Amino acid sequence: MAPEATAPAPRAPFGQRLAGARSAKGSLCIGIDPHPALLSAWGLQDTPAGLERFALAVLDAVGPEAVALKPQVALFERHGARGLAVLETLLACAAEADVLTIADAKRGDIGSTMQAYAEAWLGEGSPLAADAVTLNPYLGFESLRPALDLATATGRGVFVLALTSNPEGRSVQHAGGAESVARSIARAATGENSDAGPGHVGLVIGATVGDAADRLELDLPALNGPILAPGVGTQGAGRSELTATFGDALPLVLPTSSRAILAAGPDVVRLRAAARRTRDELA
Repeated sequence: MAPEATAPAPRAPFGQRLAGARSAKGSLCIGIDPHPALLSAWGLQDTPAGLERFALAVLDAVGPEAVALKPQVALFERHGARGLAVLETLLACAAEADVLTIADAKRGDIGSTMQAYAEAWLGEGSPLAADAVTLNPYLGFESLRPALDLATATGRGVFVLALTSNPEGRSVQHAGGAESVARSIARAATGENSDAGPGHVGLVIGATVGDAADRLELDLPALNGPILAPGVGTQGAGRSELTATFGDALPLVLPTSSRAILAAGPDVVRLRAAARRTRDELA
């Protein structure tokens, strides 16, 4: 008689796994953004084959240096089914190498559609499941409930857009005066995290938003969850900007850089050195 298959061991909550990775590697998150111009600069064709070589090379070079890798989903989707297959391979290889991944998908919808998105990016057995996914709350924070609940059940995490650095975002995120949309999102995310340990519900706040979080009275230290802060490097943010933007919440922040580091490729040694230099400059 064949032995019965054993269920996989329960996954530790995302907040705990992220805290462990931060202790070992620091706080730098590195984006995997395969822009056509960057593929060309690496001597690669803008094809699924070039995409795969690029993505796996980045994983090999900087995975050991980053607290997490953040593939930009749209730049894989533009290659259709074969591009998504590359993303599946990247996520599987990262998991095998014990490197945390944040799928930058910015999904948001309602009802059964949101449930389907949740199952795709956070569900057990899904080939697209990452350790965490970015979410768009602008159909209402509670519309994200399927993803919030599934992340809790599977030990994964979510990062909810709150204050983005694009100028167009202000018309929505800053609206509401003393009770701004961004403030309500931050407060709702805080309510999803317990006081018992590092939370798994985080926020996305651009590293270049200046004093917006302070002016809009976001209580970021109370979040007890991670803050993903894109905009480091090419977009202009460094240590001083992070300190000015996040203040007492700086220990929660995962500064995120992509192009400034990836431009050092395709040489693995130069890529790894660029990641280490950026991490040390932000420490």
